[in-house]
Amino acid sequence: MRYKIYNTMDKQKSIQVLQNYATGLATQSRAHKVQSLLFASKGYGKLAEKYDGHASEEMENVNKFVQRIIDLGGPAVVEASPAFPIYDDPVEFIKADLRISKEQVPILMQVTKSLEDDFKTYDLLRDYALDEEEDMFWMEEQLELIEKIGLQNWLVKQL
Repeated sequence: MRYKIYNTMDKQKSIQVLQNYATGLATQSRAHKVQSLLFASKGYGKLAEKYDGHASEEMENVNKFVQRIIDLGGPAVVEASPAFPIYDDPVEFIKADLRISKEQVPILMQVTKSLEDDFKTYDLLRDYALDEEEDMFWMEEQLELIEKIGLQNWLVKQL
């Protein structure tokens, strides 16, 4: 028996989505790197380490997304990053980062689902979405911890 293979994957859609996320992640990575440096300068070594790790993970994802764009035959475009706010207060930063995650994670999951016919891109975005969801839960956990043990005790844990 012979099977006819149908290529229903929309390469242009995948390329556009990947370019969009590569640009956004490059911006987010820079923001997390700067925040990490700021936290380190204030003595919050654990927090600095956490956000430095985020910055590295995000750039790894940018590289994976760009490589997939190239594999799909698209132009490897990562657009200029817009300015991003820097927060002196770690709690305000976590709250702002959490707001963005709560807004963007559901959209990312929908976009990922829309690319099920492009298995490789789907897998890349799914892994990224799961990581973002995990980060969102970590931020919620930190804010809950601040409520339970108090800001000063939480800050001490970040040294």
